[in-house]
Amino acid sequence: MKSAHLCLWLQVFATITVPVNAFDPVTTTLVITAGAALSRGIYNYFQESCDHKWIAFNSKGLEDSLETKLLGQHIASKIILKAVSGFMNNDNPKKPLVLSLHGWTGTGKNFVSSLIAENIYKEGMNSNFVHIFTSELHFPHVSQMDTYKTQLQQWIKGNVSSCARSMFIFDEMDKMHPGLIDSIKPYLDYYDKLDGISYRKAIFIFLSNAGGESITQTALEFWNAGRTRKEMELKDVETSLSMSVFNNKRSGLWHTSLIDKNLVDFFVPFLPLEYDHVLECAMAAMKARGLRPDISVADKVAKDLVYFPKSERIYSVKGCKTIESKLDFYT
Repeated sequence: MKSAHLCLWLQVFATITVPVNAFDPVTTTLVITAGAALSRGIYNYFQESCDHKWIAFNSKGLEDSLETKLLGQHIASKIILKAVSGFMNNDNPKKPLVLSLHGWTGTGKNFVSSLIAENIYKEGMNSNFVHIFTSELHFPHVSQMDTYKTQLQQWIKGNVSSCARSMFIFDEMDKMHPGLIDSIKPYLDYYDKLDGISYRKAIFIFLSNAGGESITQTALEFWNAGRTRKEMELKDVETSLSMSVFNNKRSGLWHTSLIDKNLVDFFVPFLPLEYDHVLECAMAAMKARGLRPDISVADKVAKDLVYFPKSERIYSVKGCKTIESKLDFYT
């Protein structure tokens, strides 16, 4: 649609004719120059560019989205809002923002990444300045790891040189070859510039299931002690989480210098979701489909999932990940 509109405007401009001798050379030059400027202006209006028209942080929007859309993640919501807001409102950050999101599948890690993008980039996750890497798709062969490291470095360097406010999302970090992330360590460090390029305004987000066991164990301890979920704070899980990630050979951050050099700004825990959260997910999914939310249908969907521990059935094994397919069955 954007391209179609652009072509239409340019065609209209191209069809404007004037008599050959209507202007003197100076006037003709001014008209041609004005026409070229107009064409560039029209192009820039529709083509995403690295400026405030396309990149503008909406702090209130992110706050509202985290509060109303991210279910059951009070710790993650608080950390992400403060971290992203502080970073985006700083015109001269000392280093890129590096967030490492951890928790079981279906707890909202990918979802919160999209919320961040939607409140920074006008095009959200479709922005040309948001780059997603998935281990099994982009780095599948161990034998080519040296090639991947070089390509990854070049990709980040090229994109940050084009737009300082670039975002890089690494999904499935727990399936990524240990040491691959170390290859981009210089871009995450406290350097003013590297080869003339500053990386300080970029955002790096790592998504991983690693550490999920540690987070869940803490959540179960709170539940067994009769303490509410809301009582859990970052300090209750942060140390054990960072250690479990650092020592997990399948974490993608195994023994990485990013951790011991303190280049990861925040390890963000995503708690396992309970039945009530899954129920809310189902209701929200129905609304997103344009259906009238039906609590009885949502209840069937929620009850159809697998929970653990088996005796108490407290936490959903897959969080809200299979909600969409379950709705296809029940609606």
